[in-house]
Amino acid sequence: MIIVDQDRIIVEEGGAPKREFLLGSPEGFRVLSDLWLRSGWETKHVYSFTWLGRPIIQLPEDLIRVQEVIYKTQPDVIVETGIAHGGSLVFYASLCKAMGRGRVIGVDIDVRPSNRAALARHELSGYYSIVEGSSTDPETVRSVRSMIRADEKALVVLDSNHTKQHVLEELRAYSDLVSVGSYIVAADGIMEVLAGASRTSPDWTWNNPKAAAEEFVRTHRDFAMEEPGFLFNEGTVTERITYWPSGFLRRVR
Repeated sequence: MIIVDQDRIIVEEGGAPKREFLLGSPEGFRVLSDLWLRSGWETKHVYSFTWLGRPIIQLPEDLIRVQEVIYKTQPDVIVETGIAHGGSLVFYASLCKAMGRGRVIGVDIDVRPSNRAALARHELSGYYSIVEGSSTDPETVRSVRSMIRADEKALVVLDSNHTKQHVLEELRAYSDLVSVGSYIVAADGIMEVLAGASRTSPDWTWNNPKAAAEEFVRTHRDFAMEEPGFLFNEGTVTERITYWPSGFLRRVR
């Protein structure tokens, strides 16, 4: 049970000792944020945004944080698996245009004709290419590889099928495209703590991108699970409010 009043938050869990936090403390903010994330899932909050005209099914804070990573990393190529309506594709393309460098390769197993047509008409269409096919199919992977030169710095975002096995296969297929100092990002690890909510499955406690990322870094020493630091922070909150926990894997060598 969680009790919130004007000044404090009280948390009571089973037989554990009662915990109390000030409403304005980082700990209190974390408790409220976890509730907000769960409520947002139930209400489909992330299904209410667009980016330059295209629906973008992402938590706004995740977009701002990944923008910080992209600006700091300055990749020549951003690879995104999972296109859906194309909002993220356009978002990354707009960053490339703003930075004056880079392009985007989007991969999806089934691009709806209406979405493909809208993306083709978009004013940023010159900044992205689309590869249609399963992101883990060897032919799809070869197509993506053929579009990236050996001297180009790449950053990869995995946001397609979110089962542990599929994300593991994506990590193995695309990780060697990632340049030292750059990232491969496994989105939507929040599934781990959403099990039991509406539109979920009981196996989400283990069958999720976070579990895949953790297994991958245990067996691939070229990568480390590295939380990107805040580039600016005059407040007391130091942790992301995110759908992508443990999702940033940095190539360290």
